[in-house]
Amino acid sequence: MKRGPCALAIALSIALSVVLNVAPKPVNAEDEASTPAAVPSAPALSPIEQALADLSSESAETRSAAVALLIEEGDASLIPKLDEIRATADRAVRQAIKPVVDLLKNRANLSSELPDYRRSAASDLASTGRREAIAWLEAAAAKEEVWWVRYTMEESANLLELRSGDLAARQTAIKKLGDLRSQNGLSTLQELIESGNAADATEEQKALISTATAAVSQIESWSTKATIMETIFRGISLSSILLIMSLGLAIVFGLMGVINMAHGELMMIGAYATFVTQQAFIAWLPPEHFDWYFPASLPLAFLASFGAGWLLEATVIRFLYGRLLETLLATWGVSLILMQSARVYFGDLTAVIAPQALRGGAQVMVGVYLPYNRIFIIILSIVCVVGIYYLLFNSNLGLRVRAVTQNRNMSACLGIPTRKVDSYTFAFASGLAGIAGWALTMVGNVDPGLGQNYIVDAFMVVVTGGVGKLAGTIWASLGIGGLNKLIEPFSGAVYGKVFILVGVILFLQWRPSGLFAAKGRSADA
Repeated sequence: MKRGPCALAIALSIALSVVLNVAPKPVNAEDEASTPAAVPSAPALSPIEQALADLSSESAETRSAAVALLIEEGDASLIPKLDEIRATADRAVRQAIKPVVDLLKNRANLSSELPDYRRSAASDLASTGRREAIAWLEAAAAKEEVWWVRYTMEESANLLELRSGDLAARQTAIKKLGDLRSQNGLSTLQELIESGNAADATEEQKALISTATAAVSQIESWSTKATIMETIFRGISLSSILLIMSLGLAIVFGLMGVINMAHGELMMIGAYATFVTQQAFIAWLPPEHFDWYFPASLPLAFLASFGAGWLLEATVIRFLYGRLLETLLATWGVSLILMQSARVYFGDLTAVIAPQALRGGAQVMVGVYLPYNRIFIIILSIVCVVGIYYLLFNSNLGLRVRAVTQNRNMSACLGIPTRKVDSYTFAFASGLAGIAGWALTMVGNVDPGLGQNYIVDAFMVVVTGGVGKLAGTIWASLGIGGLNKLIEPFSGAVYGKVFILVGVILFLQWRPSGLFAAKGRSADA
């Protein structure tokens, strides 16, 4: 077989290279530098980074998987990145990101230094329906020291378990909610009972009926007790307001026999003095000193009403002693003048901002919330009563006041200046009204008709307790304030006051002198 020239040439070249052991040409530095380097491969993304990138995917399944991963493994440090993505994303991506941001914020707030933030975060997590939050809430509750915050965390964890757990877990959650007396879980438990009694109920729904019924019974029983406790507290709070308002009125009515219809406007003056002090602190002092306006306004409120009362007694009341109808009409006219003057100068409505210490309240037990401002007024009324008793029974001035109250003519014969006693006592009673107005700024707005809301009730307290008798004023204020709050849930505020008025009239028909018989000028007349 003949071989072609090409095949022969190839064979000769191979043999020659083997014999001569020809090596490959070495590469010098210049050639190596001129050779392009290999491009390094990009580092792999972490699961969190990949999930952040997948949030912008057009696939709903990919976005859902990314959301689940971010919720399970993410933390609050991702929130700025999520906000950046949400700022330029379309509506579908923004809707996917929002629950992630909310959950991560609430998870971070579970470890906040502020108890209110921790409690609010626990409540918000309960409304998400995400089972991932159960572990967060249980871990936070195990470290929580504030019982009411811990209660909210436990309640929220069980609410989530109730909505999404298996049968055994749901039964355990139902029992726990019943033991917690959870008002937030009551509606869900009632829905479980209704669904279990339905004709198309599943076996699992039927199995939950008995446990849910027992839990609902526990919650409703405790709710009744809590409502009674809160009603009693509201009654005591209203009684305290009436007591502070009535103390000065009882002194004036008992000592001088004056029906002072302007007593409510003297209280209004104390409230406006508090408002003016607040505005002065806002205008002239740094914001960090703002809360000090409230204690600073106490002496100003007392002095403003004290001065107004002294002026009223010197210009009007002193000429009308012993003439009840004339004092009623004259002071009523003064009250109209004061109300219109306040309306012209201050307007129809102003408000006083409560200092930080009097905002919020104390959750003393499940379902029983006591506002700090109401607690403050109760304590203030006790202080006022103790102070007045000390002044009347342990001071020279009090001795003179009691002497004039019991027998004015004999007191004058013994050298007591009855005219000065009348003036100072009326001014002091007006100052007490100013303190009442100072306190009432914490429970409502300041307006020209502030005093009119309490003057009728205050007169009923004074008459029912016995004219000029502080003990009667205390007991009457407790009775009228307490009955008012007990009747209101059944009849409403308006009819409640009507029933109280009818009751007072019937009581006075049976006991015209009130709870304690009056002495002094009014009794002698």
